[in-house]
Amino acid sequence: MKSFVVAICVAAILAFSASVVLNDVFQKPVEVAFSTGGVRL
Repeated sequence: MKSFVVAICVAAILAFSASVVLNDVFQKPVEVAFSTGGVRL
């Protein structure tokens, strides 16, 4: 049961961070998003 709760917490954190990153990328112009995305990768 503990592992199940931990898995849910990890999934929620990953989903939240992914949504933040996607919002950050899509709110910028395409050129800026691609240049910063290349640097992050």
